[in-house]
Amino acid sequence: MNVATKLSVPDHVPAELVHEFDIYEDPGIRRDLHRQYSRILKEAPGIFWSPNNGGHWMVTRYDTINAVVMDTTHFSTEHSQIPKISNPPRFIPLNYDPPENMPYRKVLMPFFSPKAVKAMDEQIEFHANRIVDAVKDKGRCEFVRDVAAPFPVTVFMILMGLPLERFNDFRQMVDDFFNAQGTERLEGITAAMNAEILAIINARRAEPKEDLVSYLVNADMDGRKLTEYELLNMCFLLVLGGLDMVTNMLTFTTHRLAQEPEVQKRLIADPSLIDAATEEGLRLFGVVNVPRVVKKDVDLLGVPFRVGDMVLCTLPMAGWDDTKNDNPAVFDLDRKERHLLTFSTGAHLCLGHFLARTELRKMYRVWMEKIGEFRCAPDAEFHYRGGTVMALDRLDLVWDVKR
Repeated sequence: MNVATKLSVPDHVPAELVHEFDIYEDPGIRRDLHRQYSRILKEAPGIFWSPNNGGHWMVTRYDTINAVVMDTTHFSTEHSQIPKISNPPRFIPLNYDPPENMPYRKVLMPFFSPKAVKAMDEQIEFHANRIVDAVKDKGRCEFVRDVAAPFPVTVFMILMGLPLERFNDFRQMVDDFFNAQGTERLEGITAAMNAEILAIINARRAEPKEDLVSYLVNADMDGRKLTEYELLNMCFLLVLGGLDMVTNMLTFTTHRLAQEPEVQKRLIADPSLIDAATEEGLRLFGVVNVPRVVKKDVDLLGVPFRVGDMVLCTLPMAGWDDTKNDNPAVFDLDRKERHLLTFSTGAHLCLGHFLARTELRKMYRVWMEKIGEFRCAPDAEFHYRGGTVMALDRLDLVWDVKR
């Protein structure tokens, strides 16, 4: 249960901009998360105040999200928790505004550039095939446990240099972290994760290897080494992103494809459509809602933002905005243009978006080739996680085994 209860609406918030929506506990989230979020595009203004979880603004349409995310003068990334908590984690470079975040992004970029990701292509394909081969003759799987988590998490753990034998431990810690958003448990879970990550950092100091943690331990940033605080908070963010985001996007899109037999037939017949399917999945099923805190009063788009207000930019909803994408709820492989902000934009564009797209394309291609047509199991139950990073925690699929 969230520790913050509803608060009264601040005096500066106009009554017509108040609309109740609980990002963690709204009843519809448990039934169909993205469609439930999309209903606020019809029911609420493009920017509105929710009195839940400490009270915060929600920004839901493409243009309004873009305006807030790009305005780093008035909207800061310093706080990334809704509701606000004491002693919040400061993830690097996520919780630093430009220009402070830029040196850290520059340090990380060599591992996430198109060239670096291309060099990983053979390894990514190997693991995609290995993981799908393990389930293809069974005729069913629990997709999150058997495919969506092992694939990108294994790739990223190798990149980071995390011990693969502790796959379940790290995956569980990340899942616990996101499930604890808005609760008193978050601080303790954060401390436990910090201890695990610090142990990896210290091990790489003592014995460097060919991995990202070793690189960061010895990296040069503007003529100096990164401090332990910087290393810890950079690695913490990398672990959260690498061990959860692609898993969630892959699961949501595969769930939708399981309900789209005609789309499946086209992908099987013409694998060149995989790129379009990947982008359509990214448009429909982003998973990250990014918080901002107002650091300077501003009236933007007719809305009075005041210092200290929390603002949640619902990046996934940009792709559902019918002023940017015609018939946005339709999974359309032939869409001429796709407007999305799934990986954010501007100074905080996700560094891992090249890697994420590569992993998604590779898995969809291998999955469709080896599994063929598939569907949700008749007894399937769906458990969604709302909040700042959204997830579908279970997805039972079945298919006819190829002979």
